[in-house]
Amino acid sequence: MNHMKKRVLYSREEINGRVQELADMLSREYEGKDLVLVGILKGAFIFLSDLVRSMGIPHQIDFIRVASYGSGTVSSGKITITKDLECSIEGKDVLIVEDIIDTGTTLASLKTMLGDRKPASLKICALVDKTARREVEIDADYVGFTMEDGFVVGYGLDCNEQFRSLPEIYVIEE
Repeated sequence: MNHMKKRVLYSREEINGRVQELADMLSREYEGKDLVLVGILKGAFIFLSDLVRSMGIPHQIDFIRVASYGSGTVSSGKITITKDLECSIEGKDVLIVEDIIDTGTTLASLKTMLGDRKPASLKICALVDKTARREVEIDADYVGFTMEDGFVVGYGLDCNEQFRSLPEIYVIEE
C-alpha cells in the first residue's frame, strides 16, 4: 500500500487557507443561529476538527456514520445508518460536513433522511467535490476544492483505511 505513487494535489498551506475561508464564511452566515455541524464518519473528522476550531461562533457537533450496500465497490444508492446522531436536529440549522462528494448517492440519501427530521435549514459543506463520477444531482453549499476525477488520499481521505493522517491531499497516480 505504501508503495503507491502519489503526488500532492493540495498542500497543507492550501488546505489550511481554504478551511479558514470556509470557517469565516460559515461564521458570518450562521451567526446567532442554533447550528449543528454533522460530521460524516470516518473521512470528515479531520476536516470537521480544523473547521470548527477556526469558526468564531457557538455551535454543536455530532456525528453520523452510514453504509451503502451494493455489489463490490458499487453503491446501491440505499444507505443504512450505522451510527446515528445523538442530538435532535428539529428546528436547528444543520450543516452536513463531508470529506468528499463522489457519486453523490450516499449524500443525497442522507440529506433526505436528515431533512425528514425537520431541521430549520439543511446545507452541505464538502472539503472536495469530485464531479466526474456524479450519478445523483447534488450540490454542496460550501466547497473547499473542486476536481474532475482521480483517487485522492490524505487529510482524512483514505484508501483501505490508510493515509488518513497525511497532512496534504494526494492523488494516486496509476
